[in-house]
Amino acid sequence: MSNLKTTLSSSLGKKIVMSLTGLFLCTFLIVHLIGNLQLFKDDNGLAFNAYAYTMTHFTPIKIVSYLLYASIIVHAMYALILTSMNKKARPVGYAQQNGNANSPWTSRNMGILGTILLIFIVIHMNNFWAQYHWADLPYAKYEVSLTDPADVKFTSIPFDGSKIAHTDYVDIEHGVKVLIAKDLYLIVGELFKQWWYVLLYVVSMVALAFHLFHGFRSAFQTLGWDHKKYVSAIRFIGEWGFGLLIPIAFAAMPLYFFFFK
Repeated sequence: MSNLKTTLSSSLGKKIVMSLTGLFLCTFLIVHLIGNLQLFKDDNGLAFNAYAYTMTHFTPIKIVSYLLYASIIVHAMYALILTSMNKKARPVGYAQQNGNANSPWTSRNMGILGTILLIFIVIHMNNFWAQYHWADLPYAKYEVSLTDPADVKFTSIPFDGSKIAHTDYVDIEHGVKVLIAKDLYLIVGELFKQWWYVLLYVVSMVALAFHLFHGFRSAFQTLGWDHKKYVSAIRFIGEWGFGLLIPIAFAAMPLYFFFFK
């Protein structure tokens, strides 16, 4: 136990924890992206609101969400500690060769990129996660035809001071499947119509792209999982998947609502 404590308190131990939490957060990004892609469906938020309810009420997902919150806190905390340790160890800064630093720009600015992302996460969770849990949101009622799933009747139910339980049932008599849920899709639409929030979101996704571009591969190196047989695949996934495609997909959502909805 003492050996484990000593290892975790060391610089290498902190880097290992950061790598593990970082890779866990990368996994979450994939799941979160798949769910948020429902925003592109032209169904008045049916698929997205159903996804939002599942993510906040399905017990296994709720348990994983607590691990997610802990990972964000630990990842950010250890990043601050390691940045401070590195500055103390290298007070003069990085050596220069031919006018250029001998380390990648992303490596030298992971602290700045991480700070931008942390600020974004706090604002983002306040605007969506906190609103969904504690704000008096209106409700959305969907009636989906059992014979034609594309035939969806949508009704907005304003909040009138009374809580409405989430409902999901089949009405055989009227030939429809009924879903009543908090209308988080409405909040998304309202926020993504505000230029400052769209700008913040896109800038944060640019920061995410650079952060993942370096961080994904670095995590595998720290953990010793960068065997020459797999390094090309790791680099490809890190650069093209997490460093490019995922940030672009996330950034496309506010831009889609701002310009086309």
